Amino acid sequence: MVHVYSCHPFSSQRIVQVEQEPGLVCCGGGALFVVVSGGCKVEAYSVEEEGCPLICRFPTMGTVKSIKYSKIGDYLVTIEEKNDATYLRAYTNWRFQAAERARVGVRLLGHLLRGASLRSGIQTEIIEIPLSERPGAVACCPITGDLLVACETTLVLFTLRRQNQESLIQSQHILHSTWRTSQQSPSQDDTSSSAVNVSILDFERSVLLHLPKFKPKQVALCGGYVAVQAEVEVLVLKLDASQENKTPEFSAPDPSHEDLLEDQAEFLIIPRHQELLGDRARDCDISVSIEKTGLEGRGQCTLSYVLFRRLTPDFFQGCSVEETQLHSLQLHPLFTSNQSVSEEEPACIFCYFSLPSTGYLYSLKGGIELLSTYQYPEKVLEAVLTDYLLHVITKGALQSFTVHCAAVAARIEDPYIDTTMKACPPSNMEVCALRSQLFIGLRSVCAFGHRVILLSTADSDTPEETERSTQRRGLQWKTPVYCCPTSSGELSVMPLPNILFNPNS
Repeated sequence: MVHVYSCHPFSSQRIVQVEQEPGLVCCGGGALFVVVSGGCKVEAYSVEEEGCPLICRFPTMGTVKSIKYSKIGDYLVTIEEKNDATYLRAYTNWRFQAAERARVGVRLLGHLLRGASLRSGIQTEIIEIPLSERPGAVACCPITGDLLVACETTLVLFTLRRQNQESLIQSQHILHSTWRTSQQSPSQDDTSSSAVNVSILDFERSVLLHLPKFKPKQVALCGGYVAVQAEVEVLVLKLDASQENKTPEFSAPDPSHEDLLEDQAEFLIIPRHQELLGDRARDCDISVSIEKTGLEGRGQCTLSYVLFRRLTPDFFQGCSVEETQLHSLQLHPLFTSNQSVSEEEPACIFCYFSLPSTGYLYSLKGGIELLSTYQYPEKVLEAVLTDYLLHVITKGALQSFTVHCAAVAARIEDPYIDTTMKACPPSNMEVCALRSQLFIGLRSVCAFGHRVILLSTADSDTPEETERSTQRRGLQWKTPVYCCPTSSGELSVMPLPNILFNPNS
């Protein structure tokens, strides 16, 4: 038997120095994106270089309420508010702001920029994505780069498209040769020639999912799997492409069921706990209708139920509604050593969601099953799942738990892995908690590769100290590099040890 004492899952810790107080954070593509306080500016920092230097900063068109990053396509998508209206925008080619290229183009979904954009080469673009309903949540697929938007009772799926710019490149060469002899500078020459190798991204509205009895709070998208989270319910669906052009079927509401709901309006109805896996998930009381909105020649989509879980408060045990608020919905793909991220189908896909006191991890491929249940010692605010560890934050600590995702992937890759020469632990083993790291005022957590990024704040100063520290910060924010004091926000980057998964070892 092997005993592990005081295991520390992190190798080091450093603080990212930001000029203004951070509000929202997300990470990906080797960068940390910080939405400064006020929500109208985004700063990008490199987490792979020593000291986390600033890559670029750019303003947004509204106050950012939510921000996500997609590695496929290297774009940012935001939900912004301005003048009591909510907008959905995608920011592409944002890295061009690092070379002080101030040109920014704004266009609608499906409309490519012409004219001046041909002469200036590739530039940062803001894509306006119109919606008929107010967007509430957004998610990006880590495999295809597609975009999923949750509205009040509808899910909208946008397919990422890379536009073929052969004719555009030829036009750029003609304009380039004409301008080079007249007034184009050498720096513009390099910009135009480098633009040839960069593709232009766009989105196409492909599928609508109507959920009339479901109000999405969070969504997740991965490899055709769609996860939707309400206040106490989680529903996972699977979208499959079909070559048969069939008319989509819409489930009409049952009049008798509507009359029953009107009769029950005067009563307090408490739904019971429910867990439905596989085909049994279709028996849940949530009807979903699919509507194809893409091109007709690309066939239709078929919809199948994968998982349904309802977690309701047990009022007889003294449980309150606040203790049953779901959060941290995540679909996590896992690739084995014989696969690459560019492949369409990962070896495994896992679904994780959490209550303030309990977390649940499901495996969706190769049989739908509940892998692990995590019991937290105190109330958890947010959690993030990685290939090897589960990280959760409380009000004053970062805790890490073991996960068995690698064991599931190893058995899928080699079903006969248990021999006299090698063995793999079973995936249904009990999970264990690793060392807890204390912090002050944790607000959010995100992970990128082997790094965990935390946002913490602390408001423990007296009013007089707060006023003095505010005056000091007003002077220090004028410097190009500033480490936020404890009265504002701090960003901590904690890299994990270099762990490699090899199922044959």
